[in-house]
Amino acid sequence: MNLLNYVPGDSFLHKLNPVTKLLAAFLYGIAAIICGNVIAEVGFIVLMILISATCGIAKRAILLTRNLFFLGLIMFVIQLFFVRDGEPLLVIGGFVLFTTGGLKSALLLSLRVIAAMLPLMLLFAITQMNDLCNALVKRLHLPYRYAFIVTTAFRFVPIFATEFHDIQDAQKARGVDFDTKNIFRKIGLVAPLCVPLLVSSLKKVDVSAMSAEMRGFELRGYKSGYKEYPFGFRDLMTVVVLVLLIAVTAVFLKA
Repeated sequence: MNLLNYVPGDSFLHKLNPVTKLLAAFLYGIAAIICGNVIAEVGFIVLMILISATCGIAKRAILLTRNLFFLGLIMFVIQLFFVRDGEPLLVIGGFVLFTTGGLKSALLLSLRVIAAMLPLMLLFAITQMNDLCNALVKRLHLPYRYAFIVTTAFRFVPIFATEFHDIQDAQKARGVDFDTKNIFRKIGLVAPLCVPLLVSSLKKVDVSAMSAEMRGFELRGYKSGYKEYPFGFRDLMTVVVLVLLIAVTAVFLKA
């Protein structure tokens, strides 16, 4: 299962304006970043999983959280040994390995990474990139070329992820064992896959560029699309709730 593919649905979040969804993901991420409480950061992650459950994508949210955990773990280790504030927690041979300040900072940073990136990644599951592109042009009158650049960058993430898994499956069929627990061997096996992925990506970019030109890319404007993307009461309430969340976080939970 590709964790970044769109999942059709009829939930509250699915019905939001695509621009509102994008703004909501950023606002939620801002609230998570300014939060300075470890327990509250965990609450942000749990809350996002619960919100995802209302859209029928709870399993996807849990899997994404698990994947982001490894990125958070890397940030945790780096922060743990480089921040020297606070009281010593572990001393070996007279050398302070890490401190209370380093531990708290590492926990906060790793949880912030997960809590801030999770809503942006789940945006793919409830939003079609074509709708997001057209909504940016229609509602915000953003020049089509810039909206196309933004949404194409988002659109190619799941495409490249799928392509990478296909290349990996092809290598497994040839007898390459990617199930090794040796992290250095795993990196050595994955690194060569970047070459065919790059070649395939360049081909897709070239084909996409030709397709866009044939469809009158330069002629697109905010009046070109037939589908309307009105802002409704639910969009207003979503933005208000998230702004209040940022305000509450800044007042009561800021570091």
